[in-house]
Amino acid sequence: MNRQAQAAVMFLLGGALLHAGTTDLYLRYVKSGLRPLVLAAGVVLVVTALATAWYERKRTRGGHPEPRVAWLLVLPVLALILIAPPALGSYSAVRTGTALQPPYGLDPLPASDPVRLSVVDYASRAAYGHTLRGRTVRVTGFLALDANGTPYLVRMALNCCAADAQPVKVGLTGQLPPVLRPDAWLEVTGVYAPRVTRDPVNNGLIPYLRVTSARPVPPPADPYDETWNK
Repeated sequence: MNRQAQAAVMFLLGGALLHAGTTDLYLRYVKSGLRPLVLAAGVVLVVTALATAWYERKRTRGGHPEPRVAWLLVLPVLALILIAPPALGSYSAVRTGTALQPPYGLDPLPASDPVRLSVVDYASRAAYGHTLRGRTVRVTGFLALDANGTPYLVRMALNCCAADAQPVKVGLTGQLPPVLRPDAWLEVTGVYAPRVTRDPVNNGLIPYLRVTSARPVPPPADPYDETWNK
């Protein structure tokens, strides 16, 4: 690849990072706290690309042009920019063991019901804390069905980026919707169910929630759950 093609690729990558960092698109790749680094990387790439192109224009003025076929390498970069990957969903969730771990500590719940919890927070309390008896909770996640048709409410837990995302699963029982569609996002209201099973993938704990009502909701801007390592 010649220097001009390299500069073009760097410019496109930098522009893609700036576009992702100024919108919610970056949340498909990294956790929310890394937004400043995404923007900084985009600025560095754009400035470096412009400087490289300016230097090469001066150096090659009056010389022989380099092969144009190298510009074809820009096409995969354009594909990455134009086609945003979907967030990890039920396909990954049922093939990966739950990432639920014993929590370091659990904050007191507010007095009012229903209390809104993340999937990770509910699963941690239900599996290890037992602080949910007699409480009504509201949890949002996407649906996943295992090979036996068992429904789970899932959120992919994030350490740093989408490459290390792992599912945290909550089994559902009670008044479930008549049609269960994998990857559909639901806001579920229910109560603690004293049932815990083992994930067949890694033998991790999967607590249950007894559903009293459920309604479909649009996918959130940030599809990943970052609360599991806080």
